[in-house]
Amino acid sequence: MVKTREVIIPKGMEILYEKYHYCPGIKVGNTLYISGQVGRDENLQVVEGIEAQFVQTFENVKKVLSAAGATFDDVVEMITYHVTGGNLGNLQVQSSGASEQQFTIPHLPLFMKVKDRYFTNNFPTWTGFGITALSTPGLIVEIKCTAILE
Repeated sequence: MVKTREVIIPKGMEILYEKYHYCPGIKVGNTLYISGQVGRDENLQVVEGIEAQFVQTFENVKKVLSAAGATFDDVVEMITYHVTGGNLGNLQVQSSGASEQQFTIPHLPLFMKVKDRYFTNNFPTWTGFGITALSTPGLIVEIKCTAILE
């Protein structure tokens, strides 16, 4: 069986392919791979406000899904990268014992509330990472997904 590679470029994301040379999404067979989406608008401006940036990030994922004929119900894997501060400066460390430390990701409860507005039926696998920075100053989250289309 020959697998074809279909580039998915939603309206408003053409600059990512033309200027930065990457695809917002690629569909191979019935699998859709979505590159990491962030909280930028169509003019590549970082969206202000924590919740607003989370929403914009999910809306950008939704644009790629829609352009490929998919929905959030088709997503089987989600990987998220959460900025925890420069050189871990904003990383909250909670000590629960002499030798144990628990690292937390800032704004994770709010992120989960926003996520649950988009994933309402079929929940994907989810791996989340705390990182020190993303590609553009001011970005606080990046979401990468894989979807299986019927």
